[in-house]
Amino acid sequence: MANEIQTEEIFARPARHALGDFEFIRYRADGPVAYLTLYRPEHNLLNEPMLRELAEGIGRIAEDPAVKLVVLDAAGKVFSAGVDIGEYTAERAFSMLDAFHAACIAMVEAPQPVIVVVDGAAIGGGAELVAYGDLVIATPRARFALPEITIGMFPPLASTMFPHIVGPKRALELVLTGEAISAERARELGLVNRLVPEAQLPAAVNELTGKITAQSGAVLGMAKKAVLGGMGLSLREALRNSMNIFLNELYRLEDSQEGLRALLEKRKPQWKNR
Repeated sequence: MANEIQTEEIFARPARHALGDFEFIRYRADGPVAYLTLYRPEHNLLNEPMLRELAEGIGRIAEDPAVKLVVLDAAGKVFSAGVDIGEYTAERAFSMLDAFHAACIAMVEAPQPVIVVVDGAAIGGGAELVAYGDLVIATPRARFALPEITIGMFPPLASTMFPHIVGPKRALELVLTGEAISAERARELGLVNRLVPEAQLPAAVNELTGKITAQSGAVLGMAKKAVLGGMGLSLREALRNSMNIFLNELYRLEDSQEGLRALLEKRKPQWKNR
């Protein structure tokens, strides 16, 4: 019995924080949009506590049906210069990577789309975080690099996601050389969706968030699930997955029926987000 109690204590979940009580992540809400900001001046170096906060923050937001969209940005002139070098020690690596994995999976599994806003360098772990966003808006100030190879390592999270985004050969080039690419090149490769001048960044973010949040939150979640759920599957399996969501989940939503009625009645849909 004593051993069982000790085991439960060791693996007990940490206490949940209020979203505004994080140390390295700033949170704010604006209607249906939740904003999370990397806040570890001055280079937003990623460490385990910061990544745990990010994972918890996204997880908490994912539970809120009133939130339709998550925006992840960063304070300062650097989006993130990567993982803090102190986290690479053999004693820290497993726990840090577990936290990083949790943050990236939280971004992928959140029903809300996640927009990442990059107005500065995203290096190493910073570029990996960007890759796990659903949409990316960047400015010409942004640049991206996976330099882990130059210190005798490789980026495990990028090595998984980058081939899906830029293709295996380009992913290998980025991983094996460690060379940085410009925001313009990142857009060409598909890592960045929209590239806008620095002065126009707030307006561009507002425009995109407005277009997305004008839709049904429940349908947005299903659309994201259909797209990401097909990754890694054969074409036949991906089609089956998407059609199953469409026929067996989407049609059960009040909003899907409301959208059809609104079209027939030539009016704007009144979403209930369910």
